[in-house]
Amino acid sequence: MSAQSPIFIKTEAFMLWMMGHTRKFPREERFRLAARIEQVLFLFHESLLYAAKTDETARYLRKADAEFDMLRAYVRFALELGYTDADQYQYIAEQTSEIGRLLGGWLKKA
Repeated sequence: MSAQSPIFIKTEAFMLWMMGHTRKFPREERFRLAARIEQVLFLFHESLLYAAKTDETARYLRKADAEFDMLRAYVRFALELGYTDADQYQYIAEQTSEIGRLLGGWLKKA
């Protein structure tokens, strides 16, 4: 799997969008929930890179899957706290569903 495959392209575009979105969280949340969201996004991306570049593909994909679950939970918190509106959440849900399908397909192949 190359860094130019669809999962990397989608993930990196989503990361950029999320970083812009979390920048608009209230100041106190930028150091708490926003930081967690961004941290888990970077961890997820790193796990994908390790999966593509090492002999431990399945291990890193399982790690990425767990990180992606954490991301989804943090985004739900942002919705419940009112930092993400319904339209933003819909966009996030669409993007995470697509990335999740790509990840699931890769996991099955591994």
